[in-house]
Amino acid sequence: MMLITADRVLTDSDTYLEDGAVLTDGETIIAVGLREEVVRQAPPDAEHISFSGTVMPGLIDAHVHLIFDGSPDPVAVLQATDEELLGLMRQRAERLLRTGVTTARDLGDRNGLAFRVAREIEAGSVSGPRILAAGAPATPPGGHCYFLGGEVAGETEIRDLVRRNAAAGAAVIKVMTSGGGLTKDGPRSWQSQFSREELHALVDEAHSAGLPVAAHAHGAEAITEAVAAGVDTLEHCTWMTETGFDLRHDVLQRIVDRNIAVSVTVSPHWRMLPKVFGEERAGLMFDQVRQMAEAGANVIIGTDAGVQRTGFDGLPGALTFYAHLGIPNSVVLAMATRRAAEALGLGGVTGRVAPGFRADLLLVDGDPLRDLEALQRVRSVISVGNAEFPRAPAGWSSSSGRSVSRTASSAA
Repeated sequence: MMLITADRVLTDSDTYLEDGAVLTDGETIIAVGLREEVVRQAPPDAEHISFSGTVMPGLIDAHVHLIFDGSPDPVAVLQATDEELLGLMRQRAERLLRTGVTTARDLGDRNGLAFRVAREIEAGSVSGPRILAAGAPATPPGGHCYFLGGEVAGETEIRDLVRRNAAAGAAVIKVMTSGGGLTKDGPRSWQSQFSREELHALVDEAHSAGLPVAAHAHGAEAITEAVAAGVDTLEHCTWMTETGFDLRHDVLQRIVDRNIAVSVTVSPHWRMLPKVFGEERAGLMFDQVRQMAEAGANVIIGTDAGVQRTGFDGLPGALTFYAHLGIPNSVVLAMATRRAAEALGLGGVTGRVAPGFRADLLLVDGDPLRDLEALQRVRSVISVGNAEFPRAPAGWSSSSGRSVSRTASSAA
């Protein structure tokens, strides 16, 4: 067993236990409460860390691509062999975990490599967050990210791809309902890629297999079509048109009513967007996210890690974007923990510090409810009950039951 005592335990996104404690048994949290109460429940031989800071749920990144390298030309990395890519993907998964991400959804790779990484992490042979992988995303011939191997034409091929991904271990089905900037010779971001019948066939096949559908959707028309087809999450959701943006409030209301999660995929370098797109265009993009949040849309956090200039350590930096919009820190933290867990079908498993939940914990120096910058000061990451970083921290007892205080300032 492992006993963690701390200045505060953030059990949910806005609920503190001052001078609290968490007791885990293997991969499961078995007790959470005031320090004195939980310490009494811990056996004498429990590992014990006394922490000066905040214990909180591990973070969830709802949109990553382990196969890409975050360089200015991430597609170029696909020239490597599958084994070379696999080694790099393992390193990127470990980087996510070091940042405090204990669950991540990989929304597109080649030849099922993300499935392999997910299995290795689950087996304990590789360090990384729990990976919910999609495999090759569905796209028309020559469509967005066609180079990942998911080209399909017509309802029969679409259904076949869904079945193949499901058989290979997919936790989610990804469909490219619009074009995107990563594919230089493909459809533009605002252009739709599939017919209404094709989208309905894909969603029907995925749901029949018990799998949710994540829809890459930049275009306003593609968003409208994806919502009508019954997808479960919208990725990017930028409401683009050929001439600008068109946030359709009737469609947004359907998104809210159906509780379709919206993963906006904001880069940690969001402050640079006005320089890239211009002040006016960036302002419109920012305001659309604010409008969706204010309308009650279930916005969750995704970074699109792996695409241009977006690394695998950027989720804490991306969270500051939502605070910039005026969203309270407690809501921002929920978007990266509890809300994301619920949207990914893990609401009863992770995203909270509560008995019966998975022991996915983050120890940070400071108070993230007051200052999101505290998430940049990760002192330890515990994933399914294992202290991943640092792996053998000073101040932890092994089996002797010694309890040695380790404050945030002394943690590596």
